[in-house]
Amino acid sequence: MLPMEVNAMRGKFETFLFIFLVMLFVAGLSLALYPYVQGAIVDGIMERQSEEFLSRVEIIGDTPEKDEQVIVVTEPEETEPRQHLELREEMTAYNESIYEQGQIGLANSYAYEIPSFILKDYGLEDEIFGVISIPKLELEMPIFLGASYQNMADGAAVLSQTSIPIGGRNTNAVIAGHRGWGGASYFRYITDLEVGDEVIITNLWETMTYTVSGVRIIDPSSVDDILIRDGKDMITLLTCHPYASGGKQRYLVFCERSLNPSSE
Repeated sequence: MLPMEVNAMRGKFETFLFIFLVMLFVAGLSLALYPYVQGAIVDGIMERQSEEFLSRVEIIGDTPEKDEQVIVVTEPEETEPRQHLELREEMTAYNESIYEQGQIGLANSYAYEIPSFILKDYGLEDEIFGVISIPKLELEMPIFLGASYQNMADGAAVLSQTSIPIGGRNTNAVIAGHRGWGGASYFRYITDLEVGDEVIITNLWETMTYTVSGVRIIDPSSVDDILIRDGKDMITLLTCHPYASGGKQRYLVFCERSLNPSSE
């Protein structure tokens, strides 16, 4: 073989090797970046769904005294299902019922996943019940009823057999979120919350402001820490702890309802 042919073959081999290495690098980089890209997409979807929900409901703000809460509901438009009012009444009755029964359903861990209400049965277009906003974390997520795999993947989820987050005395809505998952943030930075920070819940009827009153780390089986507290209007945020630990423990953030200064 002539030296010229050898050089030509060597050049082709080096070109092929270069292209192969570039493709291998790009494939490796894509694989490494995939969780972050996927996470950004999920974060974007949750933000869009939250904004769409907020645009569909009228933000009414905090209600007055816990003892005498008055829910202000605008007259539904023709396109808005009137079952919203029926849903509100049934959710209030549900909250009262689980409190009176001592939340016995919490003994069955699978019961957490089963939604207490199917919103489409009441004429709603999807299963988004509300939005949780945490200003300090610049976080906004849709809220679903029932801590199923899909609901947890799509946003924050209310554990069934705990209160529906509509406020009221003797309520404690336990809202679970992943501690970061699939590249998305979810409740990843929840440990940054401190006593006095605000957590805002907007449901189908109103916006309610809660204030962080404490945190606690518990074992996954410690049900007593998420029970309704007599006379309190609360939400409790729940996520895995420590971060990226596989869920060895649970991190709780207790939040109590804030009152309007004028109504105190």
